[in-house]
Amino acid sequence: MSAKIHLDRTHLHHLLRQMIRIRHFEMKCVELYQAQKIVGFLHLYDGEEAVSVGVIEALTPEDAIVGTYREHGQALARGIAMDRLMAEMMGKLEGCCRGRGGSMHIFDRAKRFYGGNAIVGGGLPLAVGVALADKRRGLNAVTACFFGDGAVDEGEFHESLNLASLWQLPVLFVCENNLYSMGMALERAEAETDVSRKAASYRIPAVVVDGMDVVAVEAAARRAVEQIRSGGGPQFLECRTYRFRAHSMYDAELYRTKQEVEAWRKKGPIARFRNWLQESGLIHQEEVQRIETEVDTEIAAAVAFAEAGTLEPVEELERFVTMEGVPP
Repeated sequence: MSAKIHLDRTHLHHLLRQMIRIRHFEMKCVELYQAQKIVGFLHLYDGEEAVSVGVIEALTPEDAIVGTYREHGQALARGIAMDRLMAEMMGKLEGCCRGRGGSMHIFDRAKRFYGGNAIVGGGLPLAVGVALADKRRGLNAVTACFFGDGAVDEGEFHESLNLASLWQLPVLFVCENNLYSMGMALERAEAETDVSRKAASYRIPAVVVDGMDVVAVEAAARRAVEQIRSGGGPQFLECRTYRFRAHSMYDAELYRTKQEVEAWRKKGPIARFRNWLQESGLIHQEEVQRIETEVDTEIAAAVAFAEAGTLEPVEELERFVTMEGVPP
């Protein structure tokens, strides 16, 4: 795949649609959560859409993805069907994990989507393992590993980057730096707030990119992926972004002001990109409205599919605790 982006009208509209799909999907999830149709934990991606959309545009179907517990956007950008994703959110048998994964454990083998992961930083060693397996099998595949700035304190972060560098593994490390980890400002938790420098300490080329600019993210991701495929070893992207909602639906969000959040919303990835497209004459308001209408129709169909779904039989409660077909 070429590292160059073809910024034609079709591609630009596609990027906007993908971000709107993620944003509107999660808005519906909030409604369903408040109606207790989605239960458990719910971590929203609101504000970070440009990161997953931009990075995943640079990947091929043969590449792998390891996500976080905030992975709805990554799953949609990867192409996991929205109806199966919504069914999974609602715990239905028709979901991509038979309703057993829920919000934090989206998995789709056919899409090579090996996330999310409820443990902070837990996906990092998994990504190293996937990349090692692909390399040993002679595949020219890249493993994109998403994680937040809170993960850089974990031992898995340092162990994974060290091994990826030592073994020159085809991993694209993508740090979604939303400045607050789970609920603490970066400067209060990190002696070194430039996350990219931590990657450089393991001799992994690192680039800082504006995570609110979908085109900038895609361009940086394509360059990094090209380096990996050409034998350049692991690469690191620090995407500086901002989530507009609290860490989870249970979070009281006492660590930042409403004024700060509103200021960031005004320069959010969707509004910023849409405004640029309109000012450049690359999209018109009626086209934006059409995209939003089509997305909302898709979401309504996904909700109907999920609500009409079935729950897994109680008799199968212990199924999949161990691998099937293995002698006792």
